Amino acid sequence: MQEDWLWGLAGGGLIGTAGAVYLLVNGRIMGASGIIGGVVDGSAGKQTSERLWFIAGLFAIPLILTFFIGRPETNLTPNLAAVIGAGLLVGVGTRIANGCTSGHGVCGISRFSLRGMVATVFYIMAGGLSVILFKHILGVV
Repeated sequence: MQEDWLWGLAGGGLIGTAGAVYLLVNGRIMGASGIIGGVVDGSAGKQTSERLWFIAGLFAIPLILTFFIGRPETNLTPNLAAVIGAGLLVGVGTRIANGCTSGHGVCGISRFSLRGMVATVFYIMAGGLSVILFKHILGVV
């Protein structure tokens, strides 16, 4: 569809706004892997409730929007093994990089963090290489 880029722009704007609000209100970076990791490993302490609300929002907002605007078309593969494998690779990558695309990409670049910029470049390169390998060479997806 021709308005697909508008949805991407709106989504990016919302993510950027959420990152800015989270930083202004809490004084912390909105890194999803750190927020989720703190709940999982118990290091969140007094912030556990706040982090659980954040995680709930990650699931609830798309469901609410789907109710109002319908289910968007995606290019998600029906191959469940590929989806699980991709999720595990993303999880391992965020652990190795000590952060995720929201922390390094959205919040890091906006703060002119060299570490965030370098991590984002490597995320994008790894994603591109993964598409080439899995889709075009191996034909998995």
